[in-house]
Amino acid sequence: MYDPARLTQVKITFAEENWAELLAQYKEAPDEKRLTAQLEVNGIMYDSVGVRYKGNSSYNAVYRKGDQKLPFNIKIDYLVDDQALPGGYDKIKLSNGFRDPSFVREVLAYEIARTYMPASRANFAQLYINGKYFGVYTSVESVDKQFLERRFGEKNGVLVKCDPVWGYKAARGCPSGDKSNLAYLGSDSTCYYGLYEMKSDAGWKELIELTRILANEPDRLKDILDIDQTLWWLAFSNVVVNLDSYVGGFCHNYYLYQDEEGVFHPIIWDLNLAFGGFNLTGLKDAPNYTTEDLQNMSMFIHYKHGTTNRPLITALLENDLYRKIYVAHCKTILEDFFAEAQFIERAKTWQKLVQEAVFKDNQKLYSDSAFTHNLYTTEKAGSQPIVGIAELMSKRAEYLLNHKLIQDPAPVVQKVTHSQSTDKLVITAQAKDAESLWCYYRSARGRTFHNVQMTALPQGEGQAQEGFSVYEIELPYHPGMEYYLVGEGRINATVYPRRASRESITVDQDG
Repeated sequence: MYDPARLTQVKITFAEENWAELLAQYKEAPDEKRLTAQLEVNGIMYDSVGVRYKGNSSYNAVYRKGDQKLPFNIKIDYLVDDQALPGGYDKIKLSNGFRDPSFVREVLAYEIARTYMPASRANFAQLYINGKYFGVYTSVESVDKQFLERRFGEKNGVLVKCDPVWGYKAARGCPSGDKSNLAYLGSDSTCYYGLYEMKSDAGWKELIELTRILANEPDRLKDILDIDQTLWWLAFSNVVVNLDSYVGGFCHNYYLYQDEEGVFHPIIWDLNLAFGGFNLTGLKDAPNYTTEDLQNMSMFIHYKHGTTNRPLITALLENDLYRKIYVAHCKTILEDFFAEAQFIERAKTWQKLVQEAVFKDNQKLYSDSAFTHNLYTTEKAGSQPIVGIAELMSKRAEYLLNHKLIQDPAPVVQKVTHSQSTDKLVITAQAKDAESLWCYYRSARGRTFHNVQMTALPQGEGQAQEGFSVYEIELPYHPGMEYYLVGEGRINATVYPRRASRESITVDQDG
């Protein structure tokens, strides 16, 4: 379904000739009513699936113009229990390329995000409806129980979609809030309705407790929030200028999953406006960023501006260690995808895959010329100029890579080893220019990482390389343990391995 080397073929057949009119009516229905259809995906037939339109601006702005290329949500098991696509997928979500003449923003952004955090798979699909070609869509894996099972090895925790109902007004007696920004609005769950959508059977109490701790006891966040995954999420959103997110003006487009250990994990969502496709910041003094502003956007937007309406950014970046790890994550993303313009080659590969199908797409929202050029330069999406991906990211990478916190030498962590016995694990490492060396560990894959400060051995012990100190920590041993290290310097940090916690060191029974 999400093979990056192929175009998924999706064919919908409705019995009703006025299917588009009916779907428009159902889009406004409060119960997510769907129209039944026959579906063919890559040559395999599925009966009685449920189809509806999806999206907010990607639907409303396109529908108001009278264009037919609208985004779709297809439920495979709508009337046939347990009916699913190969791989167990029971939904197809098709995005229409709104405000992305290049067509590649979403698939490229998800590809980068998956390198560092749990994120949806995404590729391209060709859509046909009642035999008519509707063109190329982005196909994105749904965040649902199947997604949770694949990413976390479980699926029965609390799942919250953090996307407010537009035009929502707070109930009487409730603080107004600011969209899905995780502000604490009191203990009454009705004050959170309309700002969040509960996807699990229960969970309001747990969500409210997260916001309460964030507001009143930020030092306890590590007990209830996956800090490292959150730092990767914020670092990614900043580096690739994904302002249609928690970082930007609308403060939305993410999920929270509380696992069965009680820890929340942010899950990124809806990346079609990444790479500067959206320029609203949520800042009072600069609500709309120019291209130059986007290129030079601070790594510490909101935090350095002293705003209080992004409490998650403020709470994490006020912590010295978290802030240093956040900068290290920004540096890793830049080095992996942008320092040598690696992103351009990936984007060109995606464009080459879909070019012929896009040129045949008479329903597309923008021109063939815009498709060809928007990878590099600004093109119009209707009346809205959309900055070229390379135009934005080449300058942005230069700006960030020259930042003092990224330029200054970070601690060096090397010669990381471990040994274990029946009940004990001993981890040893060497570090240079580190004020502290932290060990993050968990008892098995899928569990939560905990951190502890390693002990620096007296000089002369451990045969350290010149200029290095030897650090050691002893932990209770469990088969399948995983760990990674963070060398904390005076102003920055080094993560080892550099993509941790997505990549970590696994302890084998054999050592």
